[in-house]
Amino acid sequence: MDTSVVGGFFDPEFQEDTRQFFKMLEDGEMVFVVSDLMELELLEAPSIVGELLSRYSKHCFEKVCLTEEATKLAASYIVEKVVGKSSIEDCRHIAIATIAKVDVLASWNFRHIVNLDKIRGYNSVNLRNGYSILEIRSPKELLKNG
Repeated sequence: MDTSVVGGFFDPEFQEDTRQFFKMLEDGEMVFVVSDLMELELLEAPSIVGELLSRYSKHCFEKVCLTEEATKLAASYIVEKVVGKSSIEDCRHIAIATIAKVDVLASWNFRHIVNLDKIRGYNSVNLRNGYSILEIRSPKELLKNG
């Protein structure tokens, strides 16, 4: 998941679905993959948002890191004009998830991530560079009743 999902826990627009999504984590129905990049972004978030993940057992999470390989793949998304340079952090989240082969990247970022044209662009770059297709969905789409 990306940082927008953590923020969605407290955002009135996304709160209900995000809390159901976290309930699936609590119930052991899924493991959240979190990156060191997300952890850095959460340091700049309001404390209530930044501290949310600490409420859960470390066993609920798998940690992945921003590597040189992910940095290069993220730059490829920019070079291929999937998104503009200002979206490099979003590209890094996608590249990390792609390289880690996560099942699904969850995000509430509909402008740069959960957007069909952008998803096609990211996956086109992934395939041309020898990576698998990455599933990208909103938390709502991942709920049992979603």
